[in-house]
Amino acid sequence: MTYDRELISNGNPMEKIVGFSRAVRVGPFITVGGTAPVGADGKTVGVGDVAAQTRQCLEVIKTALEQAGSGLHDVVRTRIILTNIDDWKAAIDVRKEYFADVRPVDTIMAVDRFVNPEWLIEIEADAVIAGFGEADG
Repeated sequence: MTYDRELISNGNPMEKIVGFSRAVRVGPFITVGGTAPVGADGKTVGVGDVAAQTRQCLEVIKTALEQAGSGLHDVVRTRIILTNIDDWKAAIDVRKEYFADVRPVDTIMAVDRFVNPEWLIEIEADAVIAGFGEADG
């Protein structure tokens, strides 16, 4: 079985400059790359507030999944990447608001810094569209 590859963009000008997509869908599989807390205006949301930044990251991920014909309900894995591991609880409390019923697997890790020093967090997500292709036979 072969699947088409669909590139999902959120209009970030860096996508073409750097050569990345917000998400990539291949058949029922969707991968959302490292998502930073950036608003539609290109500015960091919630400077100094990891909970606000977590919420922004998850909203961007939600939108990307919806563009790919899916949603948060299909997420099977998240990766929480922090600049301060002590922020894990605040980040996870927000994550739970989005995934309490779905309960995807999760990895929490820390890095020294991100490209933008205002970012306290980036989040990645993987989804599999449940029942994909069942109508085909």
